[in-house]
Amino acid sequence: MGKTTLTHLDNSGEANMVDVGDKSETVRIATAKGHVRMRPETLALILEGDAKKGDVIGTARLAGIMAAKQTSNLIPLCHPLMLSKVSVDITPDPELPGLRVEALAKLTGKTGVEMEALTAVSIACLTIYDMAKAADREMEIGGIQLVSKSGGRSGDYLRQGD
Repeated sequence: MGKTTLTHLDNSGEANMVDVGDKSETVRIATAKGHVRMRPETLALILEGDAKKGDVIGTARLAGIMAAKQTSNLIPLCHPLMLSKVSVDITPDPELPGLRVEALAKLTGKTGVEMEALTAVSIACLTIYDMAKAADREMEIGGIQLVSKSGGRSGDYLRQGD
């Protein structure tokens, strides 16, 4: 196996945007996940729809989708992408207790959509926190990670052991 390199650094160690001009267009899909842990009472409040700022889950889902579309504006070396699909699913988990967030990003293009899926999850989690913080400032955001990716030169990836 060859030496692993950081693709966003040039030969002199300076940050640079990766040239994807010679890459083939392929269908690329990435999924990511994360969670917001909270008190059981906070989860109940959110599920009852009585949070002070309104529909927490619906607003967080929309925020995640919007964030995926803005990834290149948030992360300096990401390419602007024409996403064909972004979905954000938010599921209550009483065992956590809290909300689990999963995102999928898809396109046909020359570069992957991992950062878009991860950004969607991150912003959805932050939105949940923002909307419920009046009830629970002890909430904890965690577990944000890439679950899978497909397409492109580097091939498929599936997180093991979760």
